[in-house]
Amino acid sequence: MIGQQLEVRQHLESDVLVIGAGGAGMYAAIAAARNGARVLLLDRSLIGRSGATVMAQMTVAAALGEAAPDHWHHHLDDTLAAGRGLCEEPLARLLCEEGLDCVREMDAWGVGWAREGGRMKQVVAPGHDRARCVYVDFLNTGPAVARTLRTQVMRQPDVRRIGEVCVFDLVVVDGACRGAVGLHVPTGEAVAVTAGAVVIACGGLTRLYGRNSASANMGGDGYALALRAGAPLIDMEFVQFFPIGHLAPRMIGMDPIMWDPFRYKLGGRLLNGEMKEFAHHYGDEPSNRYVLTRDLATYAIVKEVEAGRGSPHGGVYLSFQHIPEPALRAAFGPVIDRLARNGIDLTRTPVEVSPIAHYHMGGIAANDDMATDVAGLYAAGEAVGGANGANRLSGNAITEALAFGRRAGVQAARQASRFPPGAAARDAALVQAQRLAVRTLQPGPAPMADNTALGVQQLQQLMARWVGPFRTDAGLREGLRQLQQLDQSFGAPPPRRPAPFDMEWLDWLDLRNMRLVARAVAAAALARTESRGAQQREDFPGMDDRWTVHLASRLRADELRLTELAPRAA
Repeated sequence: MIGQQLEVRQHLESDVLVIGAGGAGMYAAIAAARNGARVLLLDRSLIGRSGATVMAQMTVAAALGEAAPDHWHHHLDDTLAAGRGLCEEPLARLLCEEGLDCVREMDAWGVGWAREGGRMKQVVAPGHDRARCVYVDFLNTGPAVARTLRTQVMRQPDVRRIGEVCVFDLVVVDGACRGAVGLHVPTGEAVAVTAGAVVIACGGLTRLYGRNSASANMGGDGYALALRAGAPLIDMEFVQFFPIGHLAPRMIGMDPIMWDPFRYKLGGRLLNGEMKEFAHHYGDEPSNRYVLTRDLATYAIVKEVEAGRGSPHGGVYLSFQHIPEPALRAAFGPVIDRLARNGIDLTRTPVEVSPIAHYHMGGIAANDDMATDVAGLYAAGEAVGGANGANRLSGNAITEALAFGRRAGVQAARQASRFPPGAAARDAALVQAQRLAVRTLQPGPAPMADNTALGVQQLQQLMARWVGPFRTDAGLREGLRQLQQLDQSFGAPPPRRPAPFDMEWLDWLDLRNMRLVARAVAAAALARTESRGAQQREDFPGMDDRWTVHLASRLRADELRLTELAPRAA
């Protein structure tokens, strides 16, 4: 056996490092550059073409007042109501107030919000009291937002863009975040970055579940980075399951959550296996109107299936058979033809739908400047916890990404101007990057005893079974036990230095983060002995006023510790 050390060929320096190039990360980079910072924008995939924003096909909530009189205060009221008493009001206010300006700025940048008579179209989405949500025609909202931001990023000469870098740790010097270290996927080489401030904008955790609506890189990387750097997370138990994710028949090249705008624009009917409407039994939902919030709709569907009234593939039916084809085409145009190529004719046959992991309300604890408890470390977008409380309103995700990204970029630029990185940060980053590959190597191929790709699959399966939409004490404890077994099987890295496009190493780095974040979700869900929003405990039905608190997760010597925090008022 021989010992080898990875050569760190790339040391990069910037004023502001942004990790993640979805909507929040790109807006943060733009804002930081406009405030005089040299910015490095890193992503583990392609810049502007990964993350959740580019996959969103639906609406963006903003109290523009184009369709009906409105004010951001009304949007805030609806956001707080959906959050079930757990919204961080300063963050929720930022989302509703400054998100409004961001949506207008996106319009000025040519995003292409749908218009009618010269005014932006706005529609009613679940949980909103009026038509408030803008969109881009034919389910193209997310791609249009990503494309527009990507264009603006490319126009900023002070933003350097590098893709295919998997960031695996932050660099903390004397209690302050001063950079990050990562793996350059095409070469297998370490990358050391120093910066005056760092913004985590790499999304949520829905990849923890095999059935999810997000991209393959949403495995909770940002949460794990923050935890290991010393920043707390909050509300990790609140995983939002989108109620009507596509289930059957097979559909290729289309978003599994595309049915939401179909339903609230056209009044699709939810039917159980007996072809009867049922949603009104679980909440105040009149026939042919989509007003149930996502947590209640998820509950309704799961309970119908459990009662033996599900569809053949284990979900329920969503039917548009009562909608004439001209009305379908008027609303969704070429999407109808794409469905036809998948063998789906909505005028003749219903589709099957069931809940799918979609969004995470929890995340990194941050103040309304997007600053964390670690000096120099900021968060943006879905990486931030608290704004949406126990349940997120439809349409708030992209608004949050834009508003939080812009604020994080501004504040990170100001921080970097006061505290530029120095020699100590550079030395720490280089040492930390080298540490990744100081491994005992064998002269030939040395595969791990356990398959890392299989480990990811095992984690997804146990999370779906034990830490899904509905939870129990016994199930959560079993989930934590199985996560501990995964720690034992996959705690050690592959016994060789990374190679170019080394999927075994990438899966191991992903599992390192996913195991930690999954533990945080399960532990918080076990501790919260009530049902509130997206946290549904079958052994503790109903809300308990005692639990109108955040659960904060901190990592101490590889042990997660939970404490209670009172929500902040505006």
